[in-house]
Amino acid sequence: MRVGEQPLAGVAWYLRPLFWLQRRRWGQVLLPALTWARVPPYYLALIHFYAAIERRRSPLEPALRALLQTRISQLNHCAFCIDLNAMIAGERAGSADKAFAVEQWRTDPAFSPRERLAIEYAEAVTEGRVTDELSARAKAEFGDNGLVELTGLAAFQNMSAKFNAALDIPAQGFCKAPESK
Repeated sequence: MRVGEQPLAGVAWYLRPLFWLQRRRWGQVLLPALTWARVPPYYLALIHFYAAIERRRSPLEPALRALLQTRISQLNHCAFCIDLNAMIAGERAGSADKAFAVEQWRTDPAFSPRERLAIEYAEAVTEGRVTDELSARAKAEFGDNGLVELTGLAAFQNMSAKFNAALDIPAQGFCKAPESK
């Protein structure tokens, strides 16, 4: 890591219950959260934005969101994000196979047309190359609100992955991915 690990005792008192919940859910405190918590207003904004993304009434199904986050994490070379998001994708899909195959989404028959379109759009957002044609296809599939959610999810995951990658935040062992070929 490019910044020293923040001890939990150094975290603002009003953030500590959030870390208790992390330990309960993940079995450990998440290193990016401790890092964001160095600037409490940033961390509070981050968790509120994440809660909005993960709300039950999102037009994007949970497994799809996790697949998109995994792919964006790969594109940004974020070890922590790949680790956590692939594990979440595996939980939500019932198997980690799709999460491990998300890099081959164009050719792997396990991906539905809806998933392919969402991943194509998320990649385009990540790479700064969204076209009118792609936006129109995504809008036809997901609707106006879904397109906003898809774009917001991609923007959020890009921010998160770039933050973690820039600070060299390591994976925490949530998901054992197969060896790359």
